[in-house]
Amino acid sequence: MADAGVIFDLDGVLIDSEGLYYRAYSEVLKPYGVSVTQREYEEYWIAQGIGPEYIVEKHKLPVAPDTLRQLRSPIFLQLLKTEATLMPHVEETLTQLSQHFGLTVATNSRREHLDFVLRWFGLDQFFDHTAARQDYERAKPEPDAFLAAAKKLGLARERCVVVEDTYRGVTAASRAGIACIAVPNAYTQNNDFSQAALVLSNLGEVTPEVVRSLL
Repeated sequence: MADAGVIFDLDGVLIDSEGLYYRAYSEVLKPYGVSVTQREYEEYWIAQGIGPEYIVEKHKLPVAPDTLRQLRSPIFLQLLKTEATLMPHVEETLTQLSQHFGLTVATNSRREHLDFVLRWFGLDQFFDHTAARQDYERAKPEPDAFLAAAKKLGLARERCVVVEDTYRGVTAASRAGIACIAVPNAYTQNNDFSQAALVLSNLGEVTPEVVRSLL
């Protein structure tokens, strides 16, 4: 067993999916005559994680927030199958890091979404265990996802490093007491990353030496 581990977020870190989520929610909201700006999406869906609650309240929609999430799922899954791509440097970074550390994924996404993505892109070879939304009680920005991931790796949280792309994820890592590397993307570049130990421009900069420096 490795003596240290790296915990990756999924959406926006391993797969380029934030824009697909945005399009899926836009499609779901069309019948209600509602549109969401990209700025709203970045703030309420990505940074805070309360997008459906926000939009239902703002427009007094006759639907529950969780219903919007359910309606989004099949649309998003189809977009994943037809248009999703990996973020830059994913395969080379996972290959390099897997030689030195235990690797896992901790995501707010549900198990069926996570497992599909890892299989679809051939990333499941890098992760023996993962933490999906069904595996812990409270979603990010609470620490539960990352604490569950560390436990799956069989490691103390001090022996782990998180890689995230959102304020919500960095906050969750901070609350878990785990050092965090932020790798922003086009949808999260304006998030507050002040709680991150490092902010890097792409996943290729997450080297074994960088990870070791944070343990």
